[in-house]
Amino acid sequence: MVVRVLPPSSSWTSPFGQTVVMAYISTNPTTGDVVATFENHTESEVEARVALAAKTFLTYRTTSFEDRAMWMRTAAEIFEGELPNIAQVLTEEMGKTFNAARGEVMKCAMTMRYYAEHAEEMLKEEAIASAASRSGVRYDPLGVVLAVMPWNFPLWQVVRFAAPALMAGNVGLLKHASNVPRAALLLEDAFRRAGFPDGCFTNLFLPASRVAALIGDDRVAAVTLTGSEAAGQSVAAAAGHSLKKCVLELGGSDPFIVADSADLDRAVPMAVTGRVQNNGQSCIAAKRFLVVESRYEEFLARFSAEMDALVVGDPMDPATGVGPLVSAQQRDEIAEQVADAIAKGAVVHAGGTVVDGPGFFYRPTVLTKVDASMRAGCEELFGPVAVVEQVRDLDHAIEVANATPWGLGASVWANDQLEQERAIAGIEAGMVFVNAIVASTPELPFGGIKRSGYGRELSSVGIREFCNAKTVFVQ
Repeated sequence: MVVRVLPPSSSWTSPFGQTVVMAYISTNPTTGDVVATFENHTESEVEARVALAAKTFLTYRTTSFEDRAMWMRTAAEIFEGELPNIAQVLTEEMGKTFNAARGEVMKCAMTMRYYAEHAEEMLKEEAIASAASRSGVRYDPLGVVLAVMPWNFPLWQVVRFAAPALMAGNVGLLKHASNVPRAALLLEDAFRRAGFPDGCFTNLFLPASRVAALIGDDRVAAVTLTGSEAAGQSVAAAAGHSLKKCVLELGGSDPFIVADSADLDRAVPMAVTGRVQNNGQSCIAAKRFLVVESRYEEFLARFSAEMDALVVGDPMDPATGVGPLVSAQQRDEIAEQVADAIAKGAVVHAGGTVVDGPGFFYRPTVLTKVDASMRAGCEELFGPVAVVEQVRDLDHAIEVANATPWGLGASVWANDQLEQERAIAGIEAGMVFVNAIVASTPELPFGGIKRSGYGRELSSVGIREFCNAKTVFVQ
């Protein structure tokens, strides 16, 4: 089926007289205008797409790494060759600045090339000495993997699953967020044009209510999700019921620790970048800034000034530092969290207000004196709002950093090697970055612990998540 782009509306009457609710709506958050709406796939269309994916896997799994690499490199070339147009779709659909959108597209292409080059080596059979004449572990693809993906990095979070999974010989089904349908179609089209066989990467327009049933389908081997804790619980429950592998990358409230030996000339600008990247809508964004007493006053003053100086506006303008939040709902949520904190005694050092006019803009904000009684002190802040807290010393910073239900990433700023090692060993998180903000790269594992999820994406660890680690024993 070719998905039709329909006039903006909340429902559509099919040729068979059925009323179909529009689940996929592309809205430009800079203006609030609806760009396009897309109809859900029907049950029969979903069945046909899942059946094709399952059939394709039977032959695709036997293709050579050389062929897969050729197709993957071609997909990278498509992203590189069409970079401005692809980036514009991201900006129009979820509001990230055009500069950030360009960076996302290039990162996708780079990652495709990385796995095209390295996947075969990552998955080669490992020899293990035993009583056998030959023994070890080989890594075989699992099959059809369902990816349930979010809107905030609509290409990257799909590609960081798809590039390793396809190179490993799996095939993918994508259930993307309902507000980024154009990005979903763009991905499906790029992999098809790159030469991957039909059914290798398939987009599904379907509501969240149908995901559990799809996970339970015998033809689906595993599932990966990037999203909220609630979504993770739902997916994990469905996968557990069917005894299927799942990987979850969920929320975070990442600490940004400033130690005694920190270089503030480096730390402050990166604190701003770490908080407002993707307009503040990133699970690995720095959200809690824990600063030791000796550096607190200077850090707070410089950080607040730089946050306040950021240009908020049209994400297509190169001068813009912060674009709109993805939706009116997301903007209102962050505004309510800040208002709650202020009402309960938090102090505002920058921002703290909605931007008047069209679109879903919120000013970069710095808060202090935030405690656990406030929503900003116990909930994830998914917008350009920073909470700065003074701590006694590095040990106290580590204690506060760990005192949350999340454990995704952490950024530590210290030039002293002993301080660095104490933080690396003491922080409870899936990733610790020293003198750098938390980021995902194709060569390193990505993921968290506690309520930030489990399993890993990327690297040799991530590519093997959706492989059967098969023991080989030849007498």
